[in-house]
Amino acid sequence: MHIDMPTRDDVERLAAARDPQSVTVYLSTSSVPAHSEDNQSRARSLFSSAVAQLREAGSNDAVVAIETFLDELLGSPEFWFEMGRSLAIFVTPTSILEFRLPNDLEDHVSVADRFAITPLLRALTFPNAALVLAISQNGARLIEVTADRPAEEVTVPGMPQGAASAVGLESIGGRSHFGRLHGDEGRKVRLAQYARSVDHVLRPLLNGQSLPLVIAATEPLASIYRNLAGYAHLASEGIEGNPDELTPAQLAEAARGVLDRIYAADLVALQTTFEERRPSGRGTADLSDLARAAAFGAIATLAVDMDASVKGAVGDDGALTLDGDTGQDVVEEIARRALGSGARVFAVRRSDMPENVEAVGILRYAI
Repeated sequence: MHIDMPTRDDVERLAAARDPQSVTVYLSTSSVPAHSEDNQSRARSLFSSAVAQLREAGSNDAVVAIETFLDELLGSPEFWFEMGRSLAIFVTPTSILEFRLPNDLEDHVSVADRFAITPLLRALTFPNAALVLAISQNGARLIEVTADRPAEEVTVPGMPQGAASAVGLESIGGRSHFGRLHGDEGRKVRLAQYARSVDHVLRPLLNGQSLPLVIAATEPLASIYRNLAGYAHLASEGIEGNPDELTPAQLAEAARGVLDRIYAADLVALQTTFEERRPSGRGTADLSDLARAAAFGAIATLAVDMDASVKGAVGDDGALTLDGDTGQDVVEEIARRALGSGARVFAVRRSDMPENVEAVGILRYAI
């Protein structure tokens, strides 16, 4: 499976982008290379739908430019051999951006003056994929974990062969060259040197990634690595025990449990905080209140139903107008504005919402 996870910066840029001809395509894909032609065929159908909508709106030059981008993508066979479980494509007459995602997303095409971002938020909320760093003093392995494919070890150029070789010694338990470090003190210093070496070789590979990195290690190495790691998306929970005794499949199974517990804990924290702050006016599930709070930059955390669509408009002052037939998706517009003010935004299934509503928000201050 090939995954290009968007970062928060990516989503914020897409949320803020405006162009009269903004095309969004979400396509459910198979990660099996033998199914690449089927992926292309279904993409071709969705692309044709987007182009037809563009032609109805006029602006032939823009249509030609966008159609050229989409045709070039279809004409790149190597791209379609490396898929995730979904593909997200964002196109204007001057640019195209694609993300191969680990989530199951429904096929969707939209043509508007802005991109549809709610399904992309789902990929950030619960990626269904992770990287596992299995590290011991005997060596380190990086394992790619996906939802429905066997775990695979990732080749990492320059990965140290173990703690002793990383620090140039036969053993990490002996006295230093200068005789000052020995016993537990010397061992921890050398483990820190080793962990720093591992982190150094991982950084180029992890640069631009936003998948959770789950650490599989025993103490004190687990804490040592966690304290010096330069990766921003280190999972708060790790895999305990000696990773040398675990196969990639076993590490993947343990990592999926970690991801499930992190996600469940986030939902419980959301529910608890919402209930605590609601009496003081700092928690609301009312779309009018949320629209106004988003306009004022008052939302700290927002959760939206990933499948909700409420048509209407949100004014610059946050005034909400509902229209069942036309207009913007106001739930997405609230999410867009919350993102722009630095809020944490979740896209979840309706069953995971605190009150089975379209959106709930935790506010920085009462409005």
